[in-house]
Amino acid sequence: MPEKPQSGELFGIPYNFDKPSLGRMMSSYWQPDEGMLVEKPFGVGYTLNLANWRSWVVLAVAGLLFYQQQQSGAESEEMDDEEPVEVVVDD
Repeated sequence: MPEKPQSGELFGIPYNFDKPSLGRMMSSYWQPDEGMLVEKPFGVGYTLNLANWRSWVVLAVAGLLFYQQQQSGAESEEMDDEEPVEVVVDD
């Protein structure tokens, strides 16, 4: 029975199930000569290349959206403390 490959591509999406090493993990997230997305050091798909400035923009936008979501959640909890409003609809 042939051995299954531990890394390669399937339908254009990279995968790698080799045992990860610390050096490979560190070097895969910092590749100055590559684009914004690079192959994951372990698993399926792509990850952000932290050597590319666009990745930092994506992280900043995601952080701001998360912060905004947390703030709106806190405001909605405060609004839940208000008394209910009666609505009358005439036909």
